[in-house]
Amino acid sequence: MDQEIGPTAEPSCRDSLPATHMTQTGLMTAGGVRRMDAAVQARPARRARQWELVEFAAEGSLARIYRARPAGTPASQPAGYAVKMLRPEWQDEPEAIRLLQREALVGRSVSHPHLAPVLSAAVSDPPRLLVMPWLSGASLRARLDAGRRFDVASTLWIIRQAAEALDALHAAGWMHGDVSPGNLHLSPSGHVTLIDLSFAKRQDETGSVADRPVVGTFYYLAPEHVTSSLAADIRSDIYSLGAVMFEMLAGRVPFEGRDLAELALAHRESPPPDLARLAPEVPREVAHLVRRMLAKNPLLRPQTPRELIGRLVRLEVAAFSQRA
Repeated sequence: MDQEIGPTAEPSCRDSLPATHMTQTGLMTAGGVRRMDAAVQARPARRARQWELVEFAAEGSLARIYRARPAGTPASQPAGYAVKMLRPEWQDEPEAIRLLQREALVGRSVSHPHLAPVLSAAVSDPPRLLVMPWLSGASLRARLDAGRRFDVASTLWIIRQAAEALDALHAAGWMHGDVSPGNLHLSPSGHVTLIDLSFAKRQDETGSVADRPVVGTFYYLAPEHVTSSLAADIRSDIYSLGAVMFEMLAGRVPFEGRDLAELALAHRESPPPDLARLAPEVPREVAHLVRRMLAKNPLLRPQTPRELIGRLVRLEVAAFSQRA
């Protein structure tokens, strides 16, 4: 049975990206995203369940995102919510439903300032949808694609916040399964929110929720994801976060390939490039941590997000001290 959970406060809605803005694979598809144009923007508001869909925001291969407000709310009130709704052709497709159900389960059961919450879910019958806060700002992917380079202190700050989100998932028995720049949302003040819980997996789960699509996030997948889904655990998320950290500091991903097979082989066998050569300004201790996070053997990585956070905090303090 679907349970509607009413929001208790109006979230911030100053900018233009929802809590799940569809920049990844599966329910969030990089190749299929279309931002709203003038014609779409001019459409009259429509309703889905008890939500007034004020504005189309983006779409992927399986779902669409709308900016919304509770039905009956005066038009003068801001539309402070994001409604993620399966596209009509996918409303009864079992795999799409399972992904949406998984995101609803995790988003409603794990609460943390750096995780996007699911405020309301209706997934048993059409229209199947999730409701989340509308987040101001942009994804880390958008910032990187715009040519933004991050200094060491800012990188450590962002990665530490993401690690805190992973720590909350880990404490609740989950791993995220899809850590990438597209799933790290940055507010104008620098607050990080980890989004898209569709591929989250329980630590004792023996398989994936769905056959994992890899286009768009393969640059950040741990080697064990490629060889065996059974071997993936929270240390796989730490590897992915290490790949994100490498890209923020070096301006490029650690591994590249002409096709998926070549990229998978690089993840399994090739050492990451020398960060000190690509970004000489990066302190040796920071480069060493990135190298550990990208270790092929999970046993050589930081073993938990909590361990990683401790290392990041020490480096963060040192970096900000040097900046001052």
